[in-house]
Amino acid sequence: MSKPSRVGLDNLSPARGSHRDRKRIGRGPGSGTGKTSGKGHKGSKARAGHGGPGGGKPHFEGGQMPLTRRLPKRGFTNEFRVEHQVVTLEALNRWPEGTEVTQEALAEKGWVHRRKGPAKVLANGKLTRPVTVRGIKMSAAAREQILAAGGRVEA
Repeated sequence: MSKPSRVGLDNLSPARGSHRDRKRIGRGPGSGTGKTSGKGHKGSKARAGHGGPGGGKPHFEGGQMPLTRRLPKRGFTNEFRVEHQVVTLEALNRWPEGTEVTQEALAEKGWVHRRKGPAKVLANGKLTRPVTVRGIKMSAAAREQILAAGGRVEA
């Protein structure tokens, strides 16, 4: 009785019946898919880039006026809009007393993402400990609460 050989990249092969040869289209009459290559005669579906199911031009509606042209244009997108990442006063309570809160410190702790826009402190909840906030935008109410708790706000 011989010892079974170990499986390695040199002796791998697909399971029987799992691999089927690809369909070689347009290779003569003996192949069964010669001449018209299984596309029948003429018509849009016989052409390259046909308009059948799953193919054709996107949004093409057979010559009917497309939906995107039938509907009126509305509004615009302001590409200069800045989306701020919200940090609440309630969240700042979890920082040790007297800590300096900056954009970098928030990103390090995972409270904001570095590439998703600047942070902004909003007055959600109550601040119970003094913290120093440097270089972060904040609402007027948040500024008042930080100062009232004995903290500092620096530009």
